[in-house]
Amino acid sequence: MIKTALISVYNKDGIVDFARQLSGLGIKILSTGGTFSVLKEAGIDVKDVSSYTGSPEILDGRVKTLHPKIHGGILAVRDNDTHLKELQDNDIEFIDMIVVNLYPFEETVRSGATHNEIIEKIDIGGPSMIRSGAKNYKFVTVLTDPNDYEKVIDEIKESGDTTLNTREYLAFKVFSQTSL
Repeated sequence: MIKTALISVYNKDGIVDFARQLSGLGIKILSTGGTFSVLKEAGIDVKDVSSYTGSPEILDGRVKTLHPKIHGGILAVRDNDTHLKELQDNDIEFIDMIVVNLYPFEETVRSGATHNEIIEKIDIGGPSMIRSGAKNYKFVTVLTDPNDYEKVIDEIKESGDTTLNTREYLAFKVFSQTSL
């Protein structure tokens, strides 16, 4: 059952509609930076990751999702009693869905950008979150491609969750994207 989604996307195509549908299904949304602003401005009920973790974004936004409340909520094996106790002891909630697409590093390099502009397009938190979610695909849905939003919404509307086959497919996409 999907109850909480973390959304942090560079490519915002379709994200407002997708988030609005998630919210309409009673799914709590956490978000960061520019994505948070876009969703908030669209009138979507969204909570900033910094308020959830109790830690501010630091280093010009380079550190915002690298936090135990984020990765613990993603990586917890939900049928492991030790994991469940550790989450409870540390006031960590499950994060059931990750919606992240990465900075356009390759496009930035090809564009003739400066060295500093290229360095800033090296994504750290995004790959960490999507790989964490994909590792735990048995319990977590990870979306990196706006083309998958409709299929996922349809499944959630039907059963409150995505199928294991869909989560495996989405995890495969993550590992294909991040293994190079």
